[in-house]
Amino acid sequence: MDDVIDADRAWAAYSARDRSFDGQFVGVVRTTGIYCKPSCAARHPLKQNMTFYTDGAAARAAGFRACLRCKPDEVGRDRDAVAKALVLIDAAEEVPGLEALAQAVGYAPHHFHRLFKRDTGLTPAAYARGLRAKRAEAALDSNFTVTGALYDAGYQSPSRFYAVASDRLGMTPSAWKNGGAGVTIRYAVTDTVLGAMLLAATDRGICRLSFDEDETELHRRFPKAVIKAGGEAMADLVASAVAAVADPSHLPELPLDVAGTIFQQAVWRELARIPPGETLSYAALAARAGNPNAVRAVGSACGANQVAVLIPCHRALRTDGTLGGYAYGLERKIELLKRETKV
Repeated sequence: MDDVIDADRAWAAYSARDRSFDGQFVGVVRTTGIYCKPSCAARHPLKQNMTFYTDGAAARAAGFRACLRCKPDEVGRDRDAVAKALVLIDAAEEVPGLEALAQAVGYAPHHFHRLFKRDTGLTPAAYARGLRAKRAEAALDSNFTVTGALYDAGYQSPSRFYAVASDRLGMTPSAWKNGGAGVTIRYAVTDTVLGAMLLAATDRGICRLSFDEDETELHRRFPKAVIKAGGEAMADLVASAVAAVADPSHLPELPLDVAGTIFQQAVWRELARIPPGETLSYAALAARAGNPNAVRAVGSACGANQVAVLIPCHRALRTDGTLGGYAYGLERKIELLKRETKV
């Protein structure tokens, strides 16, 4: 009974149908004799009618049976299949098709497509494209020629990379390697309720939002880019960013020109999904981003965020529930959370 399970914590996850807890425990409805995974969509029973076990085996040993709707015993199998597919994609020279992947892990294509996207936040094809682009970024940061880097990353031709990478990197591959060569970045420094804010943007979107910085930081990050004061050309972006800082509970849809690894992008996406005024632990974010073991990498992803507030890393907490760090000071993190909770 309640085999080393924190019942209050389990009930909170069960009530929220938090998928990140699937596989960590099952909930038994004593009045029906059925056990479910935390994310089960069935109507919730009363708390006093619930018991929690570490897994389905423990629940079955106690005489309970699995829910036919959420199929809790398949959670491990599903995750093993996705993990196997990730290995296959990582090792493949050419991107395997959905049918080949699904057959390799023993699932129907449409069902596996749904499982893969649920666990990673990406379709298999999008994951494979992101992986190749990540390899290309790493190669471009070394001393390879651009063309050589692209072939080493798995692209069949440079033109194929240029067709898909500009949206991901924001800059051309050569500019990415050469400190922003050929790119114009416009900036503005303005006052906000949290102090002086630096906002910088390329033609594609905002590439940096920070506090207590000026154009010197842009020259350091992009030594070969053309750095210009934005003037009236940035007036609308600046006004929207200032408003977002003042009321982070209503973040505007602003164009961003940022790049990160596949996992970093998944973490940023999950941060944006956290309701204003609420927080998630690094552990929960790691699970939602598709890798429950990558807790430390979540902290790194928050640290790599170039657009404070717009990607709301202030909503992330350490796994022990403490605030953790914040690049621009904990006082600002606390103030942002306070502003999000104001009615």
